[in-house]
Amino acid sequence: MKPIFRRVAVIGKYREPVAGAPPASSRQIIEGIARLIIQEGGEATLEAETAATLGITGYPQLDVDAIGGHCDLCVVVGGDGTMLGVGRRLAAYGTPLVGINKGRLGFITDIPLQSYETSLTAILHGEYEEDVRPLMQARVVRGGECVFEALALNDVVVNRGSTAGMVELRIEVDGVFVSNQRADGLIVASPTGSTAYSLSAGGPMLHPSIPGWVLVPIAPHTLSNRPIVLSDSSEIAIEVAGGRGISANFDMQSLASLQRGDRVLVRRSAHRVCFLHPRGWSYFSTLRKKLRWNEGGS
Repeated sequence: MKPIFRRVAVIGKYREPVAGAPPASSRQIIEGIARLIIQEGGEATLEAETAATLGITGYPQLDVDAIGGHCDLCVVVGGDGTMLGVGRRLAAYGTPLVGINKGRLGFITDIPLQSYETSLTAILHGEYEEDVRPLMQARVVRGGECVFEALALNDVVVNRGSTAGMVELRIEVDGVFVSNQRADGLIVASPTGSTAYSLSAGGPMLHPSIPGWVLVPIAPHTLSNRPIVLSDSSEIAIEVAGGRGISANFDMQSLASLQRGDRVLVRRSAHRVCFLHPRGWSYFSTLRKKLRWNEGGS
């Protein structure tokens, strides 16, 4: 039986090699996945930096953008942070992603490393659950000009520096004034990001099917300043009204230093990320497992 996905890329998280010797376990994992793809009738391509760092040869190699234009599926080995970075880069190409968890929590890289063979084989042959997630498009506007732009899958965060005091922010939704806030910062989180930083700041969890965002203040000066869920068809504007050492973070990876008067504009991107999960996967089973909801029950 021929696979549904014939041209399959593999991208791996790896540690920097020590004294010129890449960790054997990482190399063995990536090579094992590549062999499985070929064994099931597919063509295995390795992301070029992954192959170079781990010293793997004998397979076609492409950079991430070329993978988007050439491959039918991308297998990502790592944690959620690795998947976030790959997802943002491949979103424009519509390449579906499969996550094999080599990290800790693994909300979106959900296939256990120890048993990936069975799950990946089934997915290659069309046995999977599709899970589509929206992306955020964020811009930093200064003096009427865009000075920084980035995509985010989890969240956009405006916050203070480690030694600075509170920030003062003016919030608008679709051009309508909402509030002035004094806090350590503000999170705009997607349903995907609602189980990340937003959750630790007291925000609600949003089911991935909800077309919304959650606006969550970080340690607000006024206790009545609470999280609010908004439609993801809205544009959110966050203007810096005061404070020092303020930055904008996009999935905690891209950074932009902000000045007074800067505006961070957040809207829904035209691009989405498609995750493929093993048959029988559900969002609630992931929450039960990752948040340990079953512990302590009868």
